[in-house]
Amino acid sequence: MLAQDTSVAFEFKVRELVELGRFPHRLHPSHDESDIVNQAMACADVTHLADRQVQGLSGGERARVQLARALAQVWEAPADDASRWLLLDEPTAALDLRHQHETLATVRRWAREQGTGVLAVLHDLNLALRYADRVWVLDHGRLQAAGHPAKVLTPDLLHRVWQVQAHPVRDAEGCPQLLVGVSA
Repeated sequence: MLAQDTSVAFEFKVRELVELGRFPHRLHPSHDESDIVNQAMACADVTHLADRQVQGLSGGERARVQLARALAQVWEAPADDASRWLLLDEPTAALDLRHQHETLATVRRWAREQGTGVLAVLHDLNLALRYADRVWVLDHGRLQAAGHPAKVLTPDLLHRVWQVQAHPVRDAEGCPQLLVGVSA
């Protein structure tokens, strides 16, 4: 689980915090715990921060370190073939534009390669359009629509749920996007 806002109360180095992701596996550790931590840090693009104190990092760097911790926790498939889920609450909130896209592309690719499910809360609908396989739109805790992002995230739904005007467009790669403005 990667919470939206995670603060670290102690002076951990980045590597130490990512290693905490392996704590649930302490009774049955992997044959190479250190390699899992290294791979998770590389996947989240934080290897270069390994020896830095977490408190001295920017908000975006801390968010990527926390992602590495969560990845380390679910890195290996369980011996009983139980499903693995990575739960992400606003994983892009503290990230700059480049890292928003890199993070979601990395998580999507990793999940597909590893056979891991990902459930992410996103408020940026264009990121959902680009990276999600399915979306669920909630309004005051009630499900309003579910399905493929391009079919669900329509101008009518956005107006009904968020009272905004939206116009579907395509980006340079042909991916659907929404141009959104506030209703007058």
